[in-house]
Amino acid sequence: MTELFFAVVLLAGVALIRHAKKEARRAVRRAMRPSAPRPHYKVAPKPSSFKEKTAREALEKPILRGGAYVVDGDTIVIQKTQIRLFGVDAPEMNHPYGKKAKWALVALCKGQSLRAEVTDVDAHGRTVARCYLPDGRDLSAEMVKQGLAIDWPKFSGGLYRPMEVPDARKKLWLADARQKGRMHVWEQFEAKQTVHKESE
Repeated sequence: MTELFFAVVLLAGVALIRHAKKEARRAVRRAMRPSAPRPHYKVAPKPSSFKEKTAREALEKPILRGGAYVVDGDTIVIQKTQIRLFGVDAPEMNHPYGKKAKWALVALCKGQSLRAEVTDVDAHGRTVARCYLPDGRDLSAEMVKQGLAIDWPKFSGGLYRPMEVPDARKKLWLADARQKGRMHVWEQFEAKQTVHKESE
């Protein structure tokens, strides 16, 4: 009877040790797992100090007025604040139609005092605003109507889509690819550009 009791105690002890080892392994695995991703915020955690400062100031002053320096087809600077045009996407400078888009925006802004109504700060720390010419025309709409920018429904809610010219997405295929998350198309294009530059 005593032997049976010791055998039961021994088996119970072995089972407890195995269970404790399993729990210890699980705890180690849990500790090594990456923590749950933090929720995405529109403001980048650490944009450049210049952008961070001007973006904060822009949110405090929701309307900016003044002449604009044009960076590219959907980015301008007013009062030292870099502004991304609300709801649209234009080609990058090294993409097809990129320079044409920039110069079209220069032509619209030249000699004009713009009104920028700040709506947000994007993931790169840039101020996003609806920008208007003195006659009330919306710069985003004007660029879309010229076929040099396309609507970005994720941000505009489809506001500018009806204004797109028929072949806009075909012409601005890289901007369209970005909106659809097909960044490998960009990578392929940029790789070809690099090869072309090196062969010159």
